[in-house]
Amino acid sequence: MSSPSSPDTQPLWTPGAGRIAQARITDYQQWLQARKGKSFQDYPALWQWSVDHLEDFYESIWEYFDLRSSAPYSRVLDRRAMPGARWFEGARLNLAEQVFRFHPDEPDRPAIVSRSEIRPMQSLGWGALRAQVAAAAQGLRALGVGPGDRVVAYLPNLPETLVAFLAVSSLGAIWSSCSPDMGTRSVLDRFRQIDPKVMLAVDGYRYSGKDFDRLPVVAGLRDALPTLGTVVLLPYLDPQARLDGTLSWDELLAQPAAPMQFEQVAFDHPLWVVYSSGTTGLPKPIVHGHGGVLLKGLQDLALQMDIGPQDRFMWFTTTGWIMWNIQMMGLLAGATVCLYDGNPGHPDLNTLWDFADQAGVTFFGAGAAYFLACRKAGVEPGKHVHPGVLKTIGSTGSPLSDDGYRWLMQQFPDVLVAALSGGTDVAAAYVGPCPVLPVHAGEMQCRYLGTAVRAYDDAGQSLEDAVGELVVTEPMPCMPLRFWNDPDGIRYHDSYFGVYPGIWRHGDWIRITPRGGAIIYGRSDTTINRHGIRMGTAEIYRVLEAFPEVLDCMVVDLEYLGRESYMPLFVVLRDGQALTDDLAARMKAAIRENLSARHVPDDILVAPAIPRTLSGKKMELPVKRLLLGEPMDKVINPDAMSNPDCLPWYLEQGARRRP
Repeated sequence: MSSPSSPDTQPLWTPGAGRIAQARITDYQQWLQARKGKSFQDYPALWQWSVDHLEDFYESIWEYFDLRSSAPYSRVLDRRAMPGARWFEGARLNLAEQVFRFHPDEPDRPAIVSRSEIRPMQSLGWGALRAQVAAAAQGLRALGVGPGDRVVAYLPNLPETLVAFLAVSSLGAIWSSCSPDMGTRSVLDRFRQIDPKVMLAVDGYRYSGKDFDRLPVVAGLRDALPTLGTVVLLPYLDPQARLDGTLSWDELLAQPAAPMQFEQVAFDHPLWVVYSSGTTGLPKPIVHGHGGVLLKGLQDLALQMDIGPQDRFMWFTTTGWIMWNIQMMGLLAGATVCLYDGNPGHPDLNTLWDFADQAGVTFFGAGAAYFLACRKAGVEPGKHVHPGVLKTIGSTGSPLSDDGYRWLMQQFPDVLVAALSGGTDVAAAYVGPCPVLPVHAGEMQCRYLGTAVRAYDDAGQSLEDAVGELVVTEPMPCMPLRFWNDPDGIRYHDSYFGVYPGIWRHGDWIRITPRGGAIIYGRSDTTINRHGIRMGTAEIYRVLEAFPEVLDCMVVDLEYLGRESYMPLFVVLRDGQALTDDLAARMKAAIRENLSARHVPDDILVAPAIPRTLSGKKMELPVKRLLLGEPMDKVINPDAMSNPDCLPWYLEQGARRRP
């Protein structure tokens, strides 16, 4: 990709002296100077030290946050090699134990504030959270759940879901979750791979004021997961809901009271399994460890995002997006986490802003698409949130446009716009905010400490102020331990290290600016990220393959800065078939019911053919770049295609749609 013009040189926002003095990263730098004799003139110098001296940096994070372990580590890092780097060998700890180090003498202090389309505003204190987690852990223990067992959740973004997660992690068991708006096939494609022992599920949910009964889906999941010993049902949509053969949530928590216990596990003991989007087949089950999530989560939230015990942290998400996991990490920093479940646009787009105001949110996070929708709808959130409370607005999921930055700054002149970019793969961010740096339109403020992010060209050469592949050249403690059911590590290696040997390739286009900021230009692979929910094209194709009328198909998501993305579905129909309104409606309904309402295509277009390579692979990424306006000779080699005659038709489609 060619380099775009340079971003604005004048910042939109500059932190005041008070904000800099109070920032946690300022305190960390003062600690470094006092305890380690390390002094840095600015953030770029601190970042350079952190990646040049990885072991010293991550040991300083361990010491600064006073992480506790029942056994000491023998060394910080065994070797600087990827994959296979081993961190903090010998340490024994538990992520859930870190959470309950906070506010032991303030049982009524809110740990979770929540609201949904079904429930009014509620608050759960730290004392009640501890009691419920202890009870849930005791209930799971009575079901035979122990270290290494998989517990899966088909639950919304509710307090009970966080309680269940903390209970599972306290036992050393392994967590995995899907959102209940995901269809049966998508859930089974994920949960079947990890052989769960217990499933926690909801009877239904409400979205846009409409009720969705999920009891038939839960019954189907139970029947299709042969390793399940128990299903625990949370009555949410209907308090009286029951399903034969299941244990109720209240019954799970009804075990005799017992003291809170935290199973001590190795730094690399599995914590959860999260999933890739299934672009080229079944979603990849990505395993992360207790120690990596704990260490990197504290660094990212406390130092980069400036979240601490006095904050109220919200990120609008579902349990099927990695931002749910990031939201949970607010508890690691001692913050109150604020949960909303439902449609952020129902009854209008002020809903989330009103919730943030009522909950006293200090850090408000959402996908960039949400902010774009608010701007286009003429919403004025600055009039819905009391001044002086909100101090940071986070954005991720897709690039936030220059206009998006400016609109947010117009609404909240004194608030830090904290755009960040990371991934499910590392359950962390690579680039994002820093509270002591200025904000420039369209640009994330910095590369995260200890994260050796570079832009590489196709030959593996580092680029300066030019667009290239986002790579990480040094190990991170939060990198996946492995993929589930990948004993020889081949799938793991090919996913991240197949392009640049020994170098982690993420799959985004990035440019590192001369001042050390970063601009993300979207995905360099074919993952579709719609409204913060990632889905691979292979999952959509599996649904459409069931239609006898459809001979072939391809979907791409076209991301335009400053405009809503546009996702067309191209179909090749069998001879004698036509794209009737009925057929189009049935295809959209199948995608909605089996996968996600967010991935229903904007248009269905009958194409003469689907562009394929000589080996028969669909050319999704080249077609996407072609439709976005890149020159054909830069993105597609017709000689490498089995059907180049179809290209003029796609060129015409791109010309019609582009701004």
